[in-house]
Amino acid sequence: RPKLATTTKMAADDDDDSEYDYDFLVIGGGSGGVRASRIASGHGAKVALLEGQLKHGAPNYSAIGGTCVNVGCVPKKLMVFAGRYPAEVGEAAGYGWDNASPGKFNWKTFMEYKDTEITRLNNVYENFVLKNAGVEVIEGFGKLNGQHAVDVSYASGETKTLKAKNILVAVGGWPFKPDIPGAEYTITSNEIFYLEEQPKRLVVVGGGFIALEFASIMDGLGSDVTLMYRGDLFLRGFDQDMREHLREEMERNTDIDLQFNTNPKEIIKNDDGSFTVVTEDGNKVEADAVMMATGRKGKIENLGLETAGVHTEGSFIPVNDYSKTNVDNIYAVGDVTDRIALTPVALMEGHRLADTLFGGMDRPVDHKMVASTVFTNPEIGTVGYTEEEAAEKFKDITVYKSRFRAMKHSFPKSETYSLFKIIVDTKTDKVVGVHVATDGAGEMIQGVGIAVKMGATKADFDATIGIHPTSAEELVTMRSPSYHYKDGVKVEED
Repeated sequence: RPKLATTTKMAADDDDDSEYDYDFLVIGGGSGGVRASRIASGHGAKVALLEGQLKHGAPNYSAIGGTCVNVGCVPKKLMVFAGRYPAEVGEAAGYGWDNASPGKFNWKTFMEYKDTEITRLNNVYENFVLKNAGVEVIEGFGKLNGQHAVDVSYASGETKTLKAKNILVAVGGWPFKPDIPGAEYTITSNEIFYLEEQPKRLVVVGGGFIALEFASIMDGLGSDVTLMYRGDLFLRGFDQDMREHLREEMERNTDIDLQFNTNPKEIIKNDDGSFTVVTEDGNKVEADAVMMATGRKGKIENLGLETAGVHTEGSFIPVNDYSKTNVDNIYAVGDVTDRIALTPVALMEGHRLADTLFGGMDRPVDHKMVASTVFTNPEIGTVGYTEEEAAEKFKDITVYKSRFRAMKHSFPKSETYSLFKIIVDTKTDKVVGVHVATDGAGEMIQGVGIAVKMGATKADFDATIGIHPTSAEELVTMRSPSYHYKDGVKVEED
């Protein structure tokens, strides 16, 4: 095996490796852990990865592949696709298709197909992504026992202590439920993928992207959805215009009952198996299921972090730009670090850590200009600063906005609108933020993200020839500013 890199500032001291079973022991088989272990093995390290469950489903839900593959991005996106068919068919008459109907959604059939696909992906991760890369995959739970040892509880019931020169904690996150009476009756983004029947009436509690996406999905699939959020407007932290636009579109084009400034105080289970959600202001909503999408916490319970002296903050593990904890040979990546809880970010963090530790490279993490998408209807694609953030940071900014009906929706006379927005640092002409609310925003913003990451200017956008007819061409045809900010203060155009 090639000698491990010890030249970078992250590598452990070149002590006697013979006392260790592994160069790199990874606890957690999610996106960050899988990527770090595969890349480390490719650099010549002896690597083992611990994952408590290799196949999806209860009780742990997040099996090999992590939250994304098992109870996150992948099955959610499949449900997004399924939920959009009725709206597509709804516009068919406007294109000359008589008597078009979406038919009846079969929850059990979809879930059977979904389970088959996730099982396939579990197998791909275990046997092709990891084992083919030389990573030893161990089905079991790991618990630190000092700085270099991990006690492993195998799925078989056996226990064993493994020693490693470097340890990576990549255990991810877990849904958080508020402490209210009846919370034990509620489901989360874990259990919704395994319900035996589709709830006819669903209450979703929360205002983040998980709550919004599942409210949109279940509305599309035909459930009666009530969304309760304790604040004035959902998607806190996103651009204000995008938040308001999504609210307008949901009010106009969905049957979701949006209840802002509303917080449940109790969940009552009724004799017939249904539930009554009692809000703090005394209102009651009947439901067949109640989903809590009220945040996530780091999954650090029973990890034994204290035995190694690993510092935690709440349920998360703080790390530096090289994903190192306060203990020199123990690292953490992904959702458990409370940086940016997105799958591609965890992949980046894991990859850069492995390159630094074992590839002789110096690769700190890079969390600047990370593009993301909220898979609602319409989708919201975003990269860079919001208007509010940009005004505070750059002081002088120029904002371009365009609201319009896309051709696809204007022809059948649907009242469905898109909103495009570009934010420019006036002093440098650099585009520092792009936000779009439209069909396929995720596909669109990925390409735009490259340009923004590279430091493209508004002049670069203007010099780019548009693709016609598309909605995306709006990004390169907006010439007149909507308004400016001077010294952080908004100035309307004359």
